[in-house]
Amino acid sequence: MQILKAIWDFFQYQILGMKWLDGAIGSGLSAMGLDTSSRLIGSIEFFLYDVIKITVLLCFLIFLISYIQSYFPPERSKKILGRFHGIWANCISALLGTVTPFCSCSSIPLFIGFTSAGLPVGVTFSFLISSPMVDLGSLLLLMGIFGAKVAIIYVAVGLVIAVVGGTIIEKLHMERYVESFILSAGSVDIESPNLTKKDRLIYAKEQMLTTFKKVFPYILIGVGIGAIIHNWIPEEWVSLVLGSNNPFGVVLATLIGVPMYADIFGTIPIAEALLYKGAQLGTILSFMMAVTTLSLPSIIMLRKAVKPKLLALFIGICTIGIIIVGYFFNAIQGFII
Repeated sequence: MQILKAIWDFFQYQILGMKWLDGAIGSGLSAMGLDTSSRLIGSIEFFLYDVIKITVLLCFLIFLISYIQSYFPPERSKKILGRFHGIWANCISALLGTVTPFCSCSSIPLFIGFTSAGLPVGVTFSFLISSPMVDLGSLLLLMGIFGAKVAIIYVAVGLVIAVVGGTIIEKLHMERYVESFILSAGSVDIESPNLTKKDRLIYAKEQMLTTFKKVFPYILIGVGIGAIIHNWIPEEWVSLVLGSNNPFGVVLATLIGVPMYADIFGTIPIAEALLYKGAQLGTILSFMMAVTTLSLPSIIMLRKAVKPKLLALFIGICTIGIIIVGYFFNAIQGFII
C-alpha cells in the first residue's frame, strides 16, 4: 500500500504538479545571485513556474483530448445524442462536454449547431454548461494542485449542475425562448469522413496550436494575477474576504467571477494562489466555475441565440448551482484536503 501511495504521490506532485520544475527555477535564480525569498523574485519564480507548467500540460492534454475528439465530430455527436431521451440524454450530453476542450464562448457555436439540428433544448444546455466547466484537462490539472479527491468531486458536481440545469430547462419547455432563426436553420446530416491515424494526429496538432494561441494570453494574465496574490497581497486580507470568517465569501467569489473571461487554465493559477493565502476551497472553486461558465462575453453571445427569459433562467440555474457547490466544498474541506 505504501508503494502505491508513493507512486501516486510521485505522479501527482512530480508529473502533474511538476514540483521538480519549481526547484529547478528556484535554483537557477539563486545561481544568478537573486534572492528568491524577496517578493519581487518570488513573484518571478511563481510566474515562470506556473506559465511553463500550465503550458506544457495544456499542450499535452489538448493534443490528447483533440485526438479523442476526432472520433466525435459534430455530426457523430448529434447522432449519439439523438439515440437517448429524457435525463439519460442530459447525462450523455454533459459527459460529451467533458471531451470538448472549449471555453464558454467556443462552446456556444456547437450549442447552436446542436439546437439547429433538432436536439432538445435541455439536452443542448447540459452540453453548454459542462463543456467550459469540466473537461479531462481540468481534471488532471486540478489533481496536480488540489489532489485527486477534490478534482474528482469538482468534475462530478460540475456534471450534476449540467444535468440538473438541462433537465430543469427541458421540463419547463423553454424551446419557445430560443431565437426563431436557430430553430428554423435545420442541419445537413453529413457522415463524417473516415480519418486515418495520420489525419487524426494532424487534427490534434492543429487543435492544440489553435487552442494554445487563444488560451495563452489568459494563462499569462491568470498567472500574473496569481503571482501578485501569492507574493504581494497579505494573507489576512484574503482570509478576511474569502476565508471561513466571511459566510458570504462564496456568493462574493461567484459574483466577482461572472464578469471575467477566461477558461479553466487561466483561473487555476489564481485559485492556487488564493488557496495558499487561506481562502476556503469551496469559495475558490465557486470563483473558477463562475469565470469559466458565466463569463460576460459568453452571456452576450448566448443572448443572440436565446431570448432574455431563457438566458435569465440559464444564469440563475448556474449561479445557484455554483453557490451550492461552494458551500458544499467548504463544509467538507477538512475531510478532503
